[in-house]
Amino acid sequence: MSEPLISIVAPLYNERESFPHLVARLNALMDSSPLSIEVVLIDDGSRDNTAQLMQQLALADERYHCVFLARNYGHQIALTAGMAAAKGTEALFIIDGDLQDPPELLTEFYAKFKEGYDVVYAVRKKRKEGFFKKTAYFLFYRFMKSISYVDIPLDSGDFSLISRRVANVLNQMPEESRFIRGMRSWIGFKQIGVEYERDARVAGEAKYTFKMLRRLAYNGIFNFSEFPIKFVTNMGMLSIGIAVLYFIQTLIKKYFFGGVPQGFTALLFTIILFGGIQLIGLGLIGEYVLRIFFQSKGRPLYIVREIIRKKERQS
Repeated sequence: MSEPLISIVAPLYNERESFPHLVARLNALMDSSPLSIEVVLIDDGSRDNTAQLMQQLALADERYHCVFLARNYGHQIALTAGMAAAKGTEALFIIDGDLQDPPELLTEFYAKFKEGYDVVYAVRKKRKEGFFKKTAYFLFYRFMKSISYVDIPLDSGDFSLISRRVANVLNQMPEESRFIRGMRSWIGFKQIGVEYERDARVAGEAKYTFKMLRRLAYNGIFNFSEFPIKFVTNMGMLSIGIAVLYFIQTLIKKYFFGGVPQGFTALLFTIILFGGIQLIGLGLIGEYVLRIFFQSKGRPLYIVREIIRKKERQS
């Protein structure tokens, strides 16, 4: 089997319930497509038997290339490992293993790719998820759009088809705190969105917890906007302005009305207010320092425990 034209990349974490459905739909896609396709599955340190199911599949079907990470590194790092392992000579098709992103859209995405687009990203016009999650995503994407110095498309996640040259650039980017949809937009090249309706999970429960979503949001905000550091600066300027106005008010009352305003409560409130602003500022600066600290260590983004490619094990 020569190198494939397309690599389908799907990170998995505890996807035992959805795995048979994923394989069935990927097999149907590959069997019906005239394109040469490989599937790169990444086990992100699953605690159930997802890794065993992947091993059995990869040893039986050479179209499946499986990467097993040494531990759970998170979705963005697992996706990074998959892109690095993918051999597709033309493009990489990135999906989630829970089938919320329909793999059958490959045909439509590939048609756009052949029109000359290096990035074809999916835009969620409707998503079958809970109210809280839909609202959180809706607000985050619009907030991110308003503060980012990169034009990150609204309602677009990692579900996309990217050209080999875009994948090569992504593989060269060493960020430890990764926000791939932002990195993809930062790279540039010709990009286009395709609308689709995001399905509910085919089986099992969502693996993306609120903590994981918050971390992803932090990565987007701190990596692709100047908002946090400018927020600190603006709050500092506002504090100085309030202090100056209060000082002027005090002088006016003393020299024109006689007496200085009294009030322990007002003084205490002012101290607490400015103390809170300072703590927020320190926290934001500390977040930048922490990211620099982790990046400066120079550790690899992930460690691969095992690879199975073309029915052969590689340690």
